[in-house]
Amino acid sequence: MTQNLHPVQATSGQPPVVAGDTEQQQYLTFLLGEEMFAIGILAIREIIEYGQITEVPLVPPFIRGVINLRGAVVPVIDLSVRFGRSAGEITKRTCIVIIEIAETAGAHAQQMGVVVDAVSEVLEIAPGDIEPPPTFGTRIRTDFISGMGKVGGRFVVLLDVERILSLDEVAVIAAINQGELGAVA
Repeated sequence: MTQNLHPVQATSGQPPVVAGDTEQQQYLTFLLGEEMFAIGILAIREIIEYGQITEVPLVPPFIRGVINLRGAVVPVIDLSVRFGRSAGEITKRTCIVIIEIAETAGAHAQQMGVVVDAVSEVLEIAPGDIEPPPTFGTRIRTDFISGMGKVGGRFVVLLDVERILSLDEVAVIAAINQGELGAVA
């Protein structure tokens, strides 16, 4: 039995993808310091200019504050600080990527902003070009990494936004910082 396979148009110098193969996925790439990271574009709602962040007291240091996005209060996370680094310098290329994350138990999706040093481009990465996350040797928590995409002879760290922006974990960290939890064993 033969399948009728039709090539799909190639983009950015990549070989054509054949229908029936697992399709390439698109990722927004961005910089934090000198390192390149990527997030699947299906989670991204928009990219906005950095500014007008209202600080919120008694939150973990990686929460920069909140913004008003068309009448909705959207928390803003500094990814560099979330990864255990110092906050990056705010430049004219610094922006906020608005990401939508699903909540559990069928609740509404939550929008959150992440501060990045600069947005680079949207790349298509075939599943065959994605390696599993390394088990050691990374400068961020390995559970934050969904994979390592091979792009042009180098690796791009593919982030797991559901883990990085886990509302449950953020709430626990906030409670610990506020001293609301007892000793954690």
